[in-house]
Amino acid sequence: MKYDCLCLDTASNSNMQAAMEISAKYCYKELETYGSCVASNPATWQQKCHDLKMKVSQCTSSHPVIQKIRQDCSAEFGKFEQCLNENQNTPTSCSAHITRFLGCADSVDLSSVASDSGSE
Repeated sequence: MKYDCLCLDTASNSNMQAAMEISAKYCYKELETYGSCVASNPATWQQKCHDLKMKVSQCTSSHPVIQKIRQDCSAEFGKFEQCLNENQNTPTSCSAHITRFLGCADSVDLSSVASDSGSE
């Protein structure tokens, strides 16, 4: 993949990596379109790319692993999104927020999700 979203080079944690792989596998087109929009609109991407962001969200929200991470780490992700909204021109200033979210995502117990999703 040519982009890894903002500050996600630290996403080597297993749960977050799984979520990213699921997103990339099942929502590649949506992620690619959204990423292109963000890259093309560095100062206004929050407004200009909102509809595309919603398409990515709708695509990924149906997967059990992502649902579990979102549920268990909603506070951390909310703070990260708030930081991005407040720092649209300097999204890298939110690296501490994404680090906290990634730490949370890695600590989520996915054993029940893995056994529920079967072998696809």
